[in-house]
Amino acid sequence: MLFEFLIALLHVFVAFFLCFFFCKIWIKTARKNRLVGKDMNKYKKTSVAEAGGIAVILSIVFSIALYIFFKTFILKSLTNLVEILTFIVTILLACFIGFVDDILGWKKGLRQWQKPLLTIPIAIPLMVINAGHSSMALPFLGSVNFGLIYPLVLVPIAVIGCTNGVNMLAGFNGLEAGLSVIVFSALGLISFYQNQLWLTLLAFIIVSSLLAFLIFNRFPSRLFPGDSLTYPLGAMVACFAVLGNMEKPALLLFIPYIVEACLKARSKFKAETFGKPNKDNSLNLPYKRVYSLTHIAIAFLKKTKKKAYEKDIVRLLLLLELIIATLVLASYL
Repeated sequence: MLFEFLIALLHVFVAFFLCFFFCKIWIKTARKNRLVGKDMNKYKKTSVAEAGGIAVILSIVFSIALYIFFKTFILKSLTNLVEILTFIVTILLACFIGFVDDILGWKKGLRQWQKPLLTIPIAIPLMVINAGHSSMALPFLGSVNFGLIYPLVLVPIAVIGCTNGVNMLAGFNGLEAGLSVIVFSALGLISFYQNQLWLTLLAFIIVSSLLAFLIFNRFPSRLFPGDSLTYPLGAMVACFAVLGNMEKPALLLFIPYIVEACLKARSKFKAETFGKPNKDNSLNLPYKRVYSLTHIAIAFLKKTKKKAYEKDIVRLLLLLELIIATLVLASYL
């Protein structure tokens, strides 16, 4: 048991240092090739290296591959190997589609309502292995067996919803990665409680990689995640929900993203999450109505602190997610 714990700890450390190394390389590569984006919440609209998800996903995949090596050659176990490989294929596909969107999306003028169409193929790996359990406990109805509807309908809906949900609540330094650190920490603890230790390890490999990424993505950001990270983050939440039979906690942890989607729907998915920066880099509401949780945070901070700064907005939303995660964990642990 101690040996397996040390191996798991090794993979978590490897993920952190790999991501740190890849991020440093990617920042130079992205700037050299002019793969940069404007920081819309800064008055001077500074240029920042884009598509940092490449570094994060590579570190996660390499760390999981190392885990498979130890599992196969040292522990002599093939348990959950199909599920782990499916997880890898899913996030690589999500990262590829996200990267294509980072490179070409703005050139093709893709609108937010069109982006879900790009994410449909991400569900294919989970569908073809018939992942998850088709029986689900529903309020008032009890246990319901959905049969083929689960892998062929519900799984794609979950993947498309999660990938686009994370993509909508984005655009602030450290927000996407920070929220995901809380979400995957909670999912990791729940999977540990349910004795799904392989999922626990995957969760903390993800958390470790994101913490390394946050060194470069926190305020003031030197590296943006891009869709090459937001899509895989959503896809990984869907994978945990399906592969770990954790649909209920995943749905509860996803509440801020669901609220975000509802707010965006009010604008017919045309509104952006960004604030309107002043010369001192404080932020005003960009519209007369609120169309994002970030807008609600701006309005709240302006009433309570007179000015809303990007760091405070991010901290407020992270606190909201942390409260939700605490309540979800309390119901399980």
